[in-house]
Amino acid sequence: MTKDAILGAIRRGLKRGPLPEDQKLALRARLDAHPRHLIPARAQLPRPEQVALFLRNVEKEFGTTARVASLSDVPAAVADYLAANNLPSDFAIAPHPELESIDWASRPLLTLRPGRAQATDAVCLTHGYAAVAETGTLMLPASPHRPTTLNLLGDTAIVVLRASRIVGWMEAAWDLIRAENQDSTTGGFMPRNIMWVTGPSRSADIESTLELGAHGPRRLHVVLVDDDPTAVA
Repeated sequence: MTKDAILGAIRRGLKRGPLPEDQKLALRARLDAHPRHLIPARAQLPRPEQVALFLRNVEKEFGTTARVASLSDVPAAVADYLAANNLPSDFAIAPHPELESIDWASRPLLTLRPGRAQATDAVCLTHGYAAVAETGTLMLPASPHRPTTLNLLGDTAIVVLRASRIVGWMEAAWDLIRAENQDSTTGGFMPRNIMWVTGPSRSADIESTLELGAHGPRRLHVVLVDDDPTAVA
């Protein structure tokens, strides 16, 4: 069934015809403008404080963090984290160009398998698209370079994120993905799936007892790359 047929059926159910031109223009203007709701002061901080707020919120939500100076420092940070938590040194990794550009050979004990996660993977490492300081939330859109299974199947999820991709509030993250997903045919598009991740998976549905790893990773570790000079205190 085409989009016009679906919308036509909805209009018939509502006993309403096509929108008048003035209402169409008003609707289009609202969609183009993306009006803002109230943005709290805690989300509108100077860059160093904004990044610090993000890290605090990740840790408040039972995640852990490491901060490195450059992408070349990521292998050491990952190896140290795995060793400190007695985790296997082999893991699934997103086939993202930025991750592929890293010299992983500097840590020869690490064994990487690029691609989607498997049910047997204990550790998965993915590329962070963006993050929201206000809540400590990661934005992980699905793409061939960022398989969604990496966010779900491993008991431990590691995310490599650039400090320059941290924004203050959620609407700014949507602005970012709209601006970076453009094409000449439609003018803009959204990924098939976007996951918003705030800490490891957890649930307190059974007897109000908090259980980590209820529906996904039991651990979340963010490796933050300090690529934004304005974000360094």
